[in-house]
Amino acid sequence: MSIIPLGDSHTPDSSAKGFALFALGFRPFFLLAGLSGLSLMLLWLWFWLGTTQFSHYSLIGWHSHEMLFGFSLAIIAGFLLTAVRNWTGLDTPTGRPLALLAGLWIAGRLLPLMPSSLVGLFVVIDLLFLPALIAALSRPLVKAENRINRLFLPLLAAMAIANLLYHLEAMGLLLTSGSGISLMTNSILLLLIFVGGRVLPFFTEKAVAGSTPRFSKQREQAVYALFLLWALSDLLLPNSWLAMLFALGVAITQAWRLYHWHHPQVWKKPILWILYAGLAWLVIGFLLKAMAQIELFADNLATHALTAGAIGVTTLGMMARVALGHTGREIDTNRMMALAFILINVAVVIRVFVPLTGLLSYQTCITLSAVAWSICYLLFSMIYLPILIRPRIDGRPG
Repeated sequence: MSIIPLGDSHTPDSSAKGFALFALGFRPFFLLAGLSGLSLMLLWLWFWLGTTQFSHYSLIGWHSHEMLFGFSLAIIAGFLLTAVRNWTGLDTPTGRPLALLAGLWIAGRLLPLMPSSLVGLFVVIDLLFLPALIAALSRPLVKAENRINRLFLPLLAAMAIANLLYHLEAMGLLLTSGSGISLMTNSILLLLIFVGGRVLPFFTEKAVAGSTPRFSKQREQAVYALFLLWALSDLLLPNSWLAMLFALGVAITQAWRLYHWHHPQVWKKPILWILYAGLAWLVIGFLLKAMAQIELFADNLATHALTAGAIGVTTLGMMARVALGHTGREIDTNRMMALAFILINVAVVIRVFVPLTGLLSYQTCITLSAVAWSICYLLFSMIYLPILIRPRIDGRPG
């Protein structure tokens, strides 16, 4: 299995000065993800606790769309625009083209605020972002020798189709928004499974002395086969024993992976355990999905274990690590960022499990979870803003 290098750490000689927000893809998009992780959640909480409704989108529909196609997609874009350059040695957009791509993402977030006469225009703008990202990545991925990395292109195309399905219903044309949200969620989860399998064993071996993460080709094949079968059965045969068995299979194979990569010293390194925690939520989420298929658990709570849990926790950890490595800094965390890692996991526990206890009302659970999530991303934004806008401290480009 090939590994994904995600930046080297160097000891700085002096503080970097200048403005480098558009020097490489992770910089603007991780900053936008941090700010949107804070603002979108606070807006959602404000709207949900009040009576505000969008004129073109349902409140839950907007929340689902923005956390997937806004917040999560910003992280995916930043990661791929950075990692693809490392994998291939070929340039991805920087400077003005990167700024325009980030501007396209920002414009899509304004859609719900637009008057009816401009809705169609902003739908088109939002739909254009993923094709533009695919165009930015196609040349280096196609020209590079490693063909397996080209799998990101059809995966991004599936995300583009998912966005179209969502907007078709939002505009009153077809009843496809649920399928679009489901397709996007599963596409992101597949991306996490793929990238996690390539980077986490490498990160563990590099950070923990004496660790020997084990790789199994047969196990990896089983992971992808079971996930695809689950996604298909969930689409065609929801709430069935077959879907339950495939969800259980995904949980077992993911747990098997983590068992063979894990080392006890992982939990002494916050920058590493946050990634293990995120992929552990993947295991928990699919266990809960298996229970939800036969009505032993609330499906919306199981979904949040996968979205807020697996996606939210893993992507936070990836942003934290990638930004440090690609700015020449030591790959480690301070206490405030470690607190952010704890808070995001607390937010997921409150959102997924506390409603079952009856100790707090459902509204209180959502409020507390949203507040914990928001504080996490406030801390991330404060800590990483200077890191993301300033040049590398080792003087290298990027």
